[in-house]
Amino acid sequence: MKNHLPLTNEEGEVRELTREDFKRARPASEVLPEILGTELAAELLKRKPGQRGAQKRPKKEPVTVRYSLDVLDYFRSTGPGWQTRIDAALKDWVTQHSQSSER
Repeated sequence: MKNHLPLTNEEGEVRELTREDFKRARPASEVLPEILGTELAAELLKRKPGQRGAQKRPKKEPVTVRYSLDVLDYFRSTGPGWQTRIDAALKDWVTQHSQSSER
């Protein structure tokens, strides 16, 4: 059998793959049972491409909402995750106001 280059370098970076690499590749249906075991592999292989497993946290509902530009500018300026931060701010507001209405 011919010696093949490793797919990764010393730093763990994947090298550029060649046609020969792709010719030697095996389908996931063959490789996954060896790596993960047959039950987990069967579960992963029956999913459609891009399909996620069950969510561990409650799902969020997509809605259309209008916010003032100054609010959007502020949260967007905080970088990636700004929508999650808006959600957290609103949750905090709900918690504070639901406690005060119980009094």
